[in-house]
Amino acid sequence: LLTWPSLSVQQQGAMMDNRFATALVIACVLSLISTIYMAASIGTDFWYEYHTLSPAENVSEAGRTIWEEFVSEEADEKTYTDALFRCNGTVGLWRRCITVPKNSHWYSPPETDMTTNCISFSLSDQFMEKYIEPGNHNSGTDLNRTYLWRLQFLLPFVSLGLMCFGALIGLCACACRSLYPAIATGVLHFLAGLCTLGLVGCYVAGIELLHKKLPLPDDVRGEFGWSFCLACVSAPLQFMAAALFIWAARTNRKEFTLLKAYRVA
Repeated sequence: LLTWPSLSVQQQGAMMDNRFATALVIACVLSLISTIYMAASIGTDFWYEYHTLSPAENVSEAGRTIWEEFVSEEADEKTYTDALFRCNGTVGLWRRCITVPKNSHWYSPPETDMTTNCISFSLSDQFMEKYIEPGNHNSGTDLNRTYLWRLQFLLPFVSLGLMCFGALIGLCACACRSLYPAIATGVLHFLAGLCTLGLVGCYVAGIELLHKKLPLPDDVRGEFGWSFCLACVSAPLQFMAAALFIWAARTNRKEFTLLKAYRVA
């Protein structure tokens, strides 16, 4: 078998290029998948889901009233959360949705044909203060829930921004035909992974604190949805991509230095 010193310089360079090129391709694929997952999780409404045993019975008589309160600009946290409990609601980072009968007029018979209606959180809603007693403006500000809500809105965009900036640095590295800038790409992906992990932690903590203030009714079951799962999967993908970028850049730099020393010798 050939040993490392007995290989020609061209063979040694080819071996390094193949290993590092493979690592970079895998890192790029992981980065792309994590970006798609993160964008999909931000844009969908299934971070948390409420399942009511008999939603049609709950809203057949007062469906129109519930919907009007749900979409009202004056709807507070308790109002729309109660509607989510009663109407198979789902909550995303940007929107909240409930399931109601298509025809909920008082003179119509109860329907089993349901439709999902959504309303977006406004920018002011995202930065609105949360109260110690939801719905009671005189109870004082709940700082923990307020800042958790704001962070869960900001962190995903910071994460996406870091990954996009890292991709630009990667393109510059390709143009310069150098792997060393990939270290910066790896660091940015690592920071993006931390942001995504922080987002997941903030969301879980916020939901738990909310349910302590507004406990789930006995006939309602709550669970994290697939949008939340996408964000959970995105974080480790970002960390793996970061590790591959940093490993490829640092190891290539180190072995290139050793190869130059070997040529001089």
